[in-house]
Amino acid sequence: MTEYISNLAQIVSVQPYRLLFATVSGSHLYGFPSADSDFDLRGVHILPLPKVIGLISGEETIEVSEVREGMQLDLVTHDIKKFFDLRLKRNGYVLEQLYSPLIVYSTKEHEELKELASNCITKHHSHHYLGFAHNQWKLFEKEQPRRVKPLLYVYRVLLSGIHLMQTGEVEANLVKLNEKFHLSYIPDLIARKLSGEEKSVLEDAEIEFYRQERVRLVNILVDASSTSHLPSNSDAKVPLNELLIKVRMSSLSCSTSN
Repeated sequence: MTEYISNLAQIVSVQPYRLLFATVSGSHLYGFPSADSDFDLRGVHILPLPKVIGLISGEETIEVSEVREGMQLDLVTHDIKKFFDLRLKRNGYVLEQLYSPLIVYSTKEHEELKELASNCITKHHSHHYLGFAHNQWKLFEKEQPRRVKPLLYVYRVLLSGIHLMQTGEVEANLVKLNEKFHLSYIPDLIARKLSGEEKSVLEDAEIEFYRQERVRLVNILVDASSTSHLPSNSDAKVPLNELLIKVRMSSLSCSTSN
């Protein structure tokens, strides 16, 4: 992964607005990228103050999907206010983007945000992981033939959710999560996914076992949420608001000096 970071950094350097951070998400973050997996870049851009207060607003969300430097790139960034709003809505996606260890671009405000955002984590984040796992399981059952990839997503989000409820720590990498949970079938599923389409299809006889495992992990996540030491509500809105104002005003200073 490290050999791609410099190329990804060049890509994010030409974005139209200053970035707060950019990190790698998707299968590279989750620990099971195939050789042809897209690079999912996620981050936060900072609209200059005139683009926020004027009649002509800047883009709250910027999406780019194209091939650059020989890599298939899927880049999505949100304006800082939109990202903060999502952060306060118990959104697990933005949690994992913010704390991704695969950092392409960072700032001191990114580090400050990570400190503040830890106070946004509540036991209700379990609903995000339960909902995502439910949707991925529906996709898994609907497909013919049934593929390993959505099944891996089911287990990845359930284990991430359980780990978050138990520790308050964000971990999205399935390989690392399984160092804690020791599920014997996870390495095999990952190997089958990485082996290509021919070996990444599941037989009907296997499905019942994986269905029972999903139910078991869902129940563990529900129990972990109910007994979690995490708070029910976030107390980070005021400090996040102060950080937002500071960053927005600094963007005005930057544009004036330029």
